[in-house]
Amino acid sequence: MKIDTRSVGKVLNAPEAWRFVLLHGDDSGLIREYASDLVRRVAGSLDDPFRVATLTRETHDRFEEEATALSLDGGQRVVWVREGTDTLAGPVSGVLDGTGSALIVVEAGPLPARGKLRKLAEERKDSASVGCYPEEGRALEASVRRMFAERQVGITAEALGWLVSQLGADRAGVRNEIEKLALYAGPDHELDLDDVRVCIGDSGSASIDDSVFLAMEGDRTGTDLALERALSEGANPVAVARVLLGHISRLRRVKAAVEQGVSRADAMRSLRPPVFFKKQQSFERALQLWSLPALAELASRTQAFELSCKQTGAMDVLLCRRHLSVIAARAAAASRRR
Repeated sequence: MKIDTRSVGKVLNAPEAWRFVLLHGDDSGLIREYASDLVRRVAGSLDDPFRVATLTRETHDRFEEEATALSLDGGQRVVWVREGTDTLAGPVSGVLDGTGSALIVVEAGPLPARGKLRKLAEERKDSASVGCYPEEGRALEASVRRMFAERQVGITAEALGWLVSQLGADRAGVRNEIEKLALYAGPDHELDLDDVRVCIGDSGSASIDDSVFLAMEGDRTGTDLALERALSEGANPVAVARVLLGHISRLRRVKAAVEQGVSRADAMRSLRPPVFFKKQQSFERALQLWSLPALAELASRTQAFELSCKQTGAMDVLLCRRHLSVIAARAAAASRRR
């Protein structure tokens, strides 16, 4: 059965209803989070040697043995398979057609829509296929707010908007930032914008932000330094693409409003979250250098860059360096012409 991300609760909250759960997609952090949740709900922990069998790519050949083994303590067993591929489709199908009772949880990366493993999970009523892709916009805001609520921590709307704009795409990275902020706040405290900036202002996401702003205003040296700092802190090129697309979108919104007669100051004040005061001059310089058609074309090129980074074997770091370098060079050339 194919499960929409909005309906994933029916899988996570009722693991006893399924024999096989396939978690696949681009967000490895979200895949691991869902898998861990399922395993913990069934077995009570992630490392019970009697009820949890964890298989990596090197031990996939033990799948049928583990999936048909009996539980020594009477509880349901879980076979947790990582790095799943279509080669597992046959063994999984054979086990599902048998009399075993173990829950099979398979983590996989991006799988083709017509792939054997996805087809198996989507066609059987006792199986679930859950696509795990990076959240953005309102979906990410809702997830972040829920994570804070689980820790009895509040957050203002302004702080939430700014935080979401800084977070990367991977769920593991998002959860790490939430854990850090929740620890800083403590239970029953509401985080405001200053709190959030104090906690993550020196993180890799802030370095991404710096590299994007500097590229759009034509500072080639500053762009290179900020990007290398972000990459050394663990940032990934897809996260850079997401931040860049968000910045371009905000520039286009202000640019369009100004061309319709709204003052630049009023147009910038209308942005939510607002432009960080330390970035306002950089934002204004970019507004002067990029026309609306140029921003639209750059958005299209950045989407293509993000897609290229997701291709198997892509030299994503090299692509990222080149993309920001070209943007900075274009902005610098536009500045010289002014």
